[in-house]
Amino acid sequence: MNLLSRLPSWIGHHVAAVRVVLVLTVLLGLVYPLGMTALAHLPGLREQAQGSELAGHGSKLIGQSFLDDKGDPIRSYFQPRPSNAGDGYDASASAAGNLGPESTVDVLPLKGRPDSGKQSLLTQVCARSKAVGELEHVDGARPYCASDGVGAVLGVFRDGGTTGRATRVVSLNQACPARPFLSSYEGVTVECAEPGTDYGKAVVTPVRGDAPAHPKVPADAVTASGSGLDPQISPAYARLQTPRVARERGTSEQAVRALVEKYTSGRGLGVLGEPAVNVVELNAALDHIHPMTTKGA
Repeated sequence: MNLLSRLPSWIGHHVAAVRVVLVLTVLLGLVYPLGMTALAHLPGLREQAQGSELAGHGSKLIGQSFLDDKGDPIRSYFQPRPSNAGDGYDASASAAGNLGPESTVDVLPLKGRPDSGKQSLLTQVCARSKAVGELEHVDGARPYCASDGVGAVLGVFRDGGTTGRATRVVSLNQACPARPFLSSYEGVTVECAEPGTDYGKAVVTPVRGDAPAHPKVPADAVTASGSGLDPQISPAYARLQTPRVARERGTSEQAVRALVEKYTSGRGLGVLGEPAVNVVELNAALDHIHPMTTKGA
Protein backbone atom coordinates (compact mmCIF):
# COMPACT_ATOMS: atom_id res chain seq x y z
CA MET A 1 0.00 0.00 0.00
CA ASN A 2 1.28 3.50 -0.93
CA LEU A 3 2.49 5.49 2.06
CA LEU A 4 0.51 8.56 0.94
CA SER A 5 -2.70 6.54 1.01
CA ARG A 6 -2.29 6.03 4.78
CA LEU A 7 -1.75 9.73 5.47
CA PRO A 8 -4.52 12.30 6.01
CA SER A 9 -5.85 13.73 2.75
CA TRP A 10 -4.69 17.26 3.51
CA ILE A 11 -1.07 16.08 3.69
CA GLY A 12 -1.43 14.46 0.28
CA HIS A 13 -2.73 17.73 -1.16
CA HIS A 14 0.25 19.63 0.23
CA VAL A 15 2.71 17.08 -1.14
CA ALA A 16 1.10 17.36 -4.57
CA ALA A 17 1.34 21.18 -4.39
CA VAL A 18 5.02 20.98 -3.48
CA ARG A 19 5.62 18.70 -6.46
CA VAL A 20 3.91 21.19 -8.78
CA VAL A 21 6.01 24.05 -7.38
CA LEU A 22 9.23 22.08 -7.88
CA VAL A 23 8.33 21.11 -11.45
CA LEU A 24 7.33 24.67 -12.40
CA THR A 25 10.48 26.05 -10.75
CA VAL A 26 12.66 23.77 -12.85
CA LEU A 27 10.73 24.42 -16.06
CA LEU A 28 10.19 28.20 -15.74
CA GLY A 29 13.16 29.10 -13.56
CA LEU A 30 15.83 27.05 -15.31
CA VAL A 31 14.80 25.31 -18.52
CA TYR A 32 12.87 28.22 -20.07
CA PRO A 33 15.44 30.98 -19.32
CA LEU A 34 18.34 28.82 -20.47
CA GLY A 35 16.42 27.88 -23.62
CA MET A 36 15.66 31.53 -24.43
CA THR A 37 19.30 32.46 -23.81
CA ALA A 38 20.47 29.74 -26.17
CA LEU A 39 17.90 30.81 -28.77
CA ALA A 40 19.04 34.43 -28.51
CA HIS A 41 22.57 33.41 -29.44
CA LEU A 42 21.58 31.82 -32.73
CA PRO A 43 23.00 33.53 -35.84
CA GLY A 44 20.85 36.51 -36.76
CA LEU A 45 19.59 37.04 -33.20
CA ARG A 46 22.84 37.43 -31.27
CA GLU A 47 23.25 41.17 -32.02
CA GLN A 48 19.73 42.14 -30.90
CA ALA A 49 19.99 40.00 -27.78
CA GLN A 50 23.14 41.84 -26.71
CA GLY A 51 21.62 45.29 -27.16
CA SER A 52 22.96 45.96 -30.67
CA GLU A 53 26.04 47.52 -29.13
CA LEU A 54 27.98 49.96 -31.29
CA ALA A 55 31.57 50.18 -30.03
CA GLY A 56 32.20 53.55 -28.44
CA HIS A 57 28.73 54.87 -29.32
CA GLY A 58 26.28 52.93 -27.11
CA SER A 59 23.43 51.03 -28.76
CA LYS A 60 22.40 51.55 -32.35
CA LEU A 61 18.78 51.04 -31.22
CA ILE A 62 18.73 54.01 -28.81
CA GLY A 63 19.28 57.58 -29.95
CA GLN A 64 21.61 59.98 -28.22
CA SER A 65 22.30 63.70 -28.14
CA PHE A 66 25.34 65.11 -29.92
CA LEU A 67 25.79 68.32 -27.92
CA ASP A 68 28.76 70.17 -26.48
CA ASP A 69 29.27 71.16 -22.84
CA LYS A 70 27.06 74.22 -23.35
CA GLY A 71 24.20 72.17 -24.75
CA ASP A 72 24.73 73.40 -28.30
CA PRO A 73 24.78 71.05 -31.32
CA ILE A 74 28.22 69.73 -32.25
CA ARG A 75 28.38 70.95 -35.83
CA SER A 76 30.42 68.01 -37.13
CA TYR A 77 27.67 65.52 -36.25
CA PHE A 78 24.24 64.83 -37.65
CA GLN A 79 21.69 65.89 -35.07
CA PRO A 80 18.82 63.59 -33.97
CA ARG A 81 15.24 64.62 -33.49
CA PRO A 82 14.20 66.19 -30.16
CA SER A 83 13.67 63.90 -27.18
CA ASN A 84 11.38 64.14 -24.15
CA ALA A 85 13.04 61.22 -22.36
CA GLY A 86 14.56 62.75 -19.24
CA ASP A 87 17.20 65.28 -20.24
CA GLY A 88 17.22 63.73 -23.69
CA TYR A 89 17.50 60.09 -24.79
CA ASP A 90 17.51 58.78 -21.22
CA ALA A 91 16.67 55.08 -21.60
CA SER A 92 15.48 54.96 -17.98
CA ALA A 93 12.92 57.73 -18.59
CA SER A 94 11.35 56.92 -21.94
CA ALA A 95 8.44 59.31 -22.42
CA ALA A 96 6.50 61.54 -24.78
CA GLY A 97 5.71 65.20 -24.21
CA ASN A 98 1.97 64.53 -23.74
CA LEU A 99 1.08 67.82 -25.45
CA GLY A 100 -1.40 67.89 -28.31
CA PRO A 101 -2.46 70.21 -31.12
CA GLU A 102 -4.55 72.32 -28.73
CA SER A 103 -1.39 73.33 -26.84
CA THR A 104 -0.84 76.76 -28.41
CA VAL A 105 -0.69 79.25 -25.52
CA ASP A 106 2.40 79.59 -23.32
CA VAL A 107 2.48 80.18 -19.58
CA LEU A 108 4.73 83.24 -19.58
CA PRO A 109 7.41 83.30 -16.86
CA LEU A 110 7.03 85.89 -14.12
CA LYS A 111 9.69 88.55 -13.73
CA GLY A 112 12.68 87.15 -11.87
CA ARG A 113 11.24 83.63 -11.97
CA PRO A 114 12.25 82.04 -15.28
CA ASP A 115 11.22 78.57 -14.12
CA SER A 116 7.61 79.68 -13.60
CA GLY A 117 6.87 79.62 -17.33
CA LYS A 118 5.93 76.73 -19.59
CA GLN A 119 6.08 76.61 -23.37
CA SER A 120 3.19 75.30 -25.41
CA LEU A 121 3.81 72.59 -28.00
CA LEU A 122 3.40 75.21 -30.73
CA THR A 123 6.12 77.44 -29.29
CA GLN A 124 8.42 74.44 -28.79
CA VAL A 125 8.01 73.58 -32.47
CA CYS A 126 8.52 77.20 -33.55
CA ALA A 127 11.63 77.63 -31.40
CA ARG A 128 13.16 74.41 -32.70
CA SER A 129 12.42 75.32 -36.30
CA LYS A 130 14.07 78.71 -35.87
CA ALA A 131 17.15 77.12 -34.24
CA VAL A 132 17.52 74.44 -36.93
CA GLY A 133 17.11 77.06 -39.65
CA GLU A 134 19.92 79.14 -38.14
CA LEU A 135 22.17 76.08 -37.75
CA GLU A 136 21.66 74.89 -41.33
CA HIS A 137 21.47 78.37 -42.90
CA VAL A 138 17.95 77.89 -44.28
CA ASP A 139 14.64 79.61 -43.69
CA GLY A 140 13.23 78.23 -40.42
CA ALA A 141 9.79 79.78 -40.92
CA ARG A 142 6.71 77.60 -40.59
CA PRO A 143 2.95 78.24 -40.36
CA TYR A 144 1.59 79.70 -37.09
CA CYS A 145 5.07 80.71 -35.92
CA ALA A 146 6.27 84.25 -35.25
CA SER A 147 9.71 85.32 -36.48
CA ASP A 148 11.10 85.31 -32.92
CA GLY A 149 10.38 81.58 -32.52
CA VAL A 150 7.13 81.56 -30.53
CA GLY A 151 3.62 80.53 -31.48
CA ALA A 152 1.82 83.24 -33.45
CA VAL A 153 -1.32 83.29 -31.31
CA LEU A 154 -3.60 86.22 -30.53
CA GLY A 155 -6.07 86.64 -27.71
CA VAL A 156 -8.99 88.58 -29.19
CA PHE A 157 -11.50 90.23 -26.86
CA ARG A 158 -14.88 90.80 -28.56
CA ASP A 159 -17.84 92.86 -27.48
CA GLY A 160 -20.12 89.83 -27.83
CA GLY A 161 -17.91 87.46 -25.86
CA THR A 162 -16.88 84.97 -28.53
CA THR A 163 -18.34 86.91 -31.44
CA GLY A 164 -18.75 90.52 -32.47
CA ARG A 165 -16.37 93.42 -32.92
CA ALA A 166 -12.79 93.09 -31.64
CA THR A 167 -12.18 95.52 -28.79
CA ARG A 168 -8.73 94.42 -27.62
CA VAL A 169 -6.05 92.10 -29.05
CA VAL A 170 -3.06 90.59 -27.21
CA SER A 171 -0.18 88.55 -28.60
CA LEU A 172 -0.43 85.82 -25.98
CA ASN A 173 3.03 84.27 -26.39
CA GLN A 174 5.05 87.48 -26.55
CA ALA A 175 5.79 88.91 -23.11
CA CYS A 176 6.21 92.67 -22.76
CA PRO A 177 8.22 94.56 -23.80
CA ALA A 178 8.39 92.35 -26.92
CA ARG A 179 7.11 93.80 -30.16
CA PRO A 180 4.00 91.83 -31.30
CA PHE A 181 4.34 89.91 -34.55
CA LEU A 182 1.32 91.87 -35.90
CA SER A 183 0.88 95.58 -35.44
CA SER A 184 -2.91 95.42 -35.71
CA TYR A 185 -5.72 92.89 -36.09
CA GLU A 186 -9.19 93.77 -37.37
CA GLY A 187 -8.30 97.42 -36.96
CA VAL A 188 -7.22 97.06 -33.31
CA THR A 189 -3.63 97.62 -32.16
CA VAL A 190 -2.03 94.37 -30.93
CA GLU A 191 -0.53 94.49 -27.43
CA CYS A 192 2.26 92.42 -25.92
CA ALA A 193 1.26 90.11 -23.06
CA GLU A 194 1.82 90.89 -19.39
CA PRO A 195 3.02 87.75 -17.52
CA GLY A 196 0.60 86.68 -14.79
CA THR A 197 -2.37 88.46 -16.40
CA ASP A 198 -5.53 86.41 -16.97
CA TYR A 199 -6.53 86.48 -20.63
CA GLY A 200 -9.04 83.67 -20.22
CA LYS A 201 -11.93 85.67 -21.69
CA ALA A 202 -10.10 86.26 -24.97
CA VAL A 203 -10.78 84.14 -28.04
CA VAL A 204 -7.57 82.22 -28.80
CA THR A 205 -6.76 82.89 -32.46
CA PRO A 206 -3.70 81.29 -34.11
CA VAL A 207 -2.42 83.25 -37.11
CA ARG A 208 -0.99 81.25 -39.98
CA GLY A 209 1.21 83.98 -41.43
CA ASP A 210 2.92 83.83 -44.83
CA ALA A 211 5.26 80.86 -44.17
CA PRO A 212 5.41 78.21 -46.93
CA ALA A 213 3.08 75.22 -46.72
CA HIS A 214 6.13 72.94 -46.90
CA PRO A 215 8.80 74.38 -44.56
CA LYS A 216 12.51 73.92 -45.23
CA VAL A 217 12.88 72.35 -41.77
CA PRO A 218 11.24 68.86 -41.74
CA ALA A 219 8.65 67.91 -39.13
CA ASP A 220 10.87 65.32 -37.42
CA ALA A 221 13.47 68.03 -36.73
CA VAL A 222 11.00 69.86 -34.48
CA THR A 223 8.92 67.06 -32.91
CA ALA A 224 9.92 64.22 -30.58
CA SER A 225 9.08 60.55 -31.07
CA GLY A 226 6.60 58.75 -28.81
CA SER A 227 9.35 56.98 -26.87
CA GLY A 228 11.91 59.77 -26.95
CA LEU A 229 14.54 57.13 -27.78
CA ASP A 230 14.28 56.54 -31.53
CA PRO A 231 17.69 56.86 -33.24
CA GLN A 232 16.24 57.57 -36.69
CA ILE A 233 15.61 60.77 -38.60
CA SER A 234 13.98 61.25 -41.99
CA PRO A 235 16.10 61.27 -45.17
CA ALA A 236 14.91 64.87 -45.67
CA TYR A 237 16.40 65.95 -42.33
CA ALA A 238 19.63 64.10 -43.15
CA ARG A 239 19.84 65.88 -46.52
CA LEU A 240 19.36 69.23 -44.79
CA GLN A 241 22.32 68.53 -42.48
CA THR A 242 24.66 67.05 -45.08
CA PRO A 243 26.30 70.32 -46.27
CA ARG A 244 27.14 71.37 -42.70
CA VAL A 245 28.60 68.00 -41.71
CA ALA A 246 30.65 67.76 -44.91
CA ARG A 247 31.99 71.28 -44.41
CA GLU A 248 32.89 70.70 -40.75
CA ARG A 249 34.68 67.42 -41.53
CA GLY A 250 36.52 68.76 -44.55
CA THR A 251 35.10 66.23 -46.95
CA SER A 252 32.75 66.31 -49.94
CA GLU A 253 28.98 66.34 -49.75
CA GLN A 254 28.98 63.37 -52.12
CA ALA A 255 30.99 61.30 -49.61
CA VAL A 256 28.63 62.20 -46.78
CA ARG A 257 25.55 61.50 -48.93
CA ALA A 258 26.96 58.04 -49.68
CA LEU A 259 27.14 57.31 -45.95
CA VAL A 260 23.63 58.64 -45.41
CA GLU A 261 22.37 56.28 -48.11
CA LYS A 262 24.22 53.35 -46.52
CA TYR A 263 22.51 53.88 -43.15
CA THR A 264 19.05 54.53 -44.57
CA SER A 265 16.56 51.72 -43.99
CA GLY A 266 13.52 51.22 -46.20
CA ARG A 267 9.89 50.64 -45.34
CA GLY A 268 9.09 47.59 -43.20
CA LEU A 269 7.98 44.73 -45.48
CA GLY A 270 8.19 47.25 -48.27
CA VAL A 271 4.99 49.06 -47.25
CA LEU A 272 5.10 49.90 -43.51
CA GLY A 273 6.38 53.20 -42.18
CA GLU A 274 8.79 55.53 -43.93
CA PRO A 275 12.49 55.30 -44.87
CA ALA A 276 14.70 56.39 -41.97
CA VAL A 277 18.35 57.18 -41.28
CA ASN A 278 20.03 55.80 -38.15
CA VAL A 279 21.89 58.82 -36.74
CA VAL A 280 23.94 56.83 -34.21
CA GLU A 281 25.31 54.45 -36.84
CA LEU A 282 25.85 57.31 -39.29
CA ASN A 283 27.85 59.41 -36.82
CA ALA A 284 29.91 56.39 -35.78
CA ALA A 285 30.75 55.75 -39.43
CA LEU A 286 31.71 59.41 -39.89
CA ASP A 287 34.11 59.20 -36.94
CA HIS A 288 35.67 56.09 -38.46
CA ILE A 289 35.94 57.25 -42.08
CA HIS A 290 36.19 61.04 -41.71
CA PRO A 291 37.50 61.56 -38.16
CA MET A 292 37.81 64.96 -36.52
CA THR A 293 41.04 65.91 -34.77
CA THR A 294 38.91 67.87 -32.27
CA LYS A 295 35.19 67.59 -31.66
CA GLY A 296 34.39 71.26 -31.48
CA ALA A 297 30.98 72.84 -31.87
